[in-house]
Amino acid sequence: MARRCELTGKAVLTGHLVSHSNHKTKRRFLPNLVKVTLQSEALERSVRLRISAHALRSVEHRGGLDAFLIKAGEDTLSQGARLLKREITKKHVEAVAG
Repeated sequence: MARRCELTGKAVLTGHLVSHSNHKTKRRFLPNLVKVTLQSEALERSVRLRISAHALRSVEHRGGLDAFLIKAGEDTLSQGARLLKREITKKHVEAVAG
């Protein structure tokens, strides 16, 4: 399983661990990923995702998973999140039209 946030695309970064003597060794900066279950109001079901803690805060700030996905760009989302976005957008359009 890739160490990548399913909503924001945040992934592993590489860099140097620098000692006091300025000796550099390679290290990895891992994203703070958590497994969460979020509720979708449009789909009326829960969705299990592996997202970063920062993305979880963003979802809460935007007003839930549906609002976050409607506003999110397709390029940062994982394949599963893209499918969710299409389902939610379809339900949203149906609710507005009908």
